[in-house]
Order: sequence, then C-alpha cells, then structure tokens
Amino acid sequence: QVQLVESGGGLVQAGGSLRLSCSVSGRTFGSMGWFRQAPGKEREFVAASSWSGTSYADSVKGRFTISRDNAKNTVYLQMNSLKPEDTAVYYCSAASTGWGILKDGGAYPYWGQGTQVTVSS
Repeated sequence: QVQLVESGGGLVQAGGSLRLSCSVSGRTFGSMGWFRQAPGKEREFVAASSWSGTSYADSVKGRFTISRDNAKNTVYLQMNSLKPEDTAVYYCSAASTGWGILKDGGAYPYWGQGTQVTVSS
C-alpha cells in the first residue's frame, strides 16, 4: 500500500526557514511534487522533481529547493526567506513516470495528507 506522509510544517516568522519532508512507502516513483493550498484559494504548484530535472513556481524560485533521498525514499522541500504569502497547507505528490516535469496536480495519482505552514509577519 502506497503512503505519502509529510512532516516539518509549523509556525515561522517572515524571513525564516522550514524544511518539509515527505516519506514514501510502498514503492518508488519517478516524479515527486509539492503543491500548496491557501484558505479560499485553489491548489497551486510549488516544485517538482523527476529524472528530467527540477522545476519551481516563479513565486518560490530562488527561495525553495526540492531534493530527494532515494535511499530513504523521501523528498524534501527546503523553504528559505519565507513570506506571509507562503502560508498554506503543503502537500507532496507522486507519479510513476520520471520523464518530463509534472506541474499539473491532476498528473499525480498519489498524495499525502498535507502539513500546515504558517508564516507570520
């Protein structure tokens, strides 16, 4: 049974950092992604990693870094220089294909339960 479990969320002041983790069990995946959803807003793409490379939303480029530890079957999202507008529930996602960069949430069949990130001003 596939499970994705996020951790590492919390409350941080603007300018601070957090590292989110997503531990994957059950199988390995070619593509992993991070998405977020703020209250009253639609889910949006944050970052993705696949055999083809990595990609970031313009709003987080230069501040967030996605990385993978294949030995631990875990994907991370290092978030630096956090802003109040980064406040959201963050979800990790997984897809079998490792080709291309998947930015559409509909391309990911597997999702974690989400972890809350709150950035205070």
